[in-house]
Amino acid sequence: MSAAGQTRFTGTAGNQLVADIHGEGAPVLLLHGGGQTRHAWGGAARSLAGRGWRTYSLDQRGHGDSDWVASGAYHFADYAGDLCAVAGAVRDELGMAPVVIGASLGGLAAMLAQHEAPDLVRALILVDVTPRMEAQGVDRILSFMGENMGDGFASMEEAAEAVAAYLPHRTRPVNPVGLAKNLRRSPDGRLRWHWDPAFLTAQSAAMQDYRETEQSLVNAARTISCPALLVRGAMSDLVSPELAEEFLNMVPHAEFADVRNAGHMVAGDENDVFIDALEGFMSRL
Repeated sequence: MSAAGQTRFTGTAGNQLVADIHGEGAPVLLLHGGGQTRHAWGGAARSLAGRGWRTYSLDQRGHGDSDWVASGAYHFADYAGDLCAVAGAVRDELGMAPVVIGASLGGLAAMLAQHEAPDLVRALILVDVTPRMEAQGVDRILSFMGENMGDGFASMEEAAEAVAAYLPHRTRPVNPVGLAKNLRRSPDGRLRWHWDPAFLTAQSAAMQDYRETEQSLVNAARTISCPALLVRGAMSDLVSPELAEEFLNMVPHAEFADVRNAGHMVAGDENDVFIDALEGFMSRL
């Protein structure tokens, strides 16, 4: 791995995983949600680096600049396996297991990974995700991801319109150029989201028979022994207050924070408040 800037890891399928690095200090591994890229953590990664942490923002398999997996292996367990591989590489280099911050898909992978290899996770921060999730919120996410998957967008402005409709509570940026990191130019000239379409197929299939997956996540959550923090977006349609309370009953030592004015994409909605919510927890590690 390189000393700073950007690096690559190897996942369990031999897949290459790209990560941005910021800062020096104890390691923090940031895992984005489904359909996002490592750039979702840009502000959070820099803020944590400024507080003395070495942050690794990872493009998970099938997302961003990381490899697509030809076999279509995009199940939660596959992401957990990649996380174990990356966390192991970080620990081998720095002599310390990373704090893992996982949003949505990243949080599900983190719960399973700590169950499989607890020595690879120093502490766990789940961002708006619990073992059980509100079906309506899940459906809304999958619907947004699938809506323009085939045709894509004619321009960045068109993509920005779709995002604004999906996130009506968020102030729309004057210039949509920031979306460029989440889009790729296809051979037909259209812009499409920067993730493998097979990912959505795998996730949709998993949701059809979610009971078994849900139970494995519940079982994994009940084994969490490392320091843990659940950060919920106060406007979340995926993690209700009841589901947050259920998680805290599963993991009695876990801490909890509600981020005001934030929906499911907590760090993107209210990055400064999100970092403040992490501050006390992380300072005690």
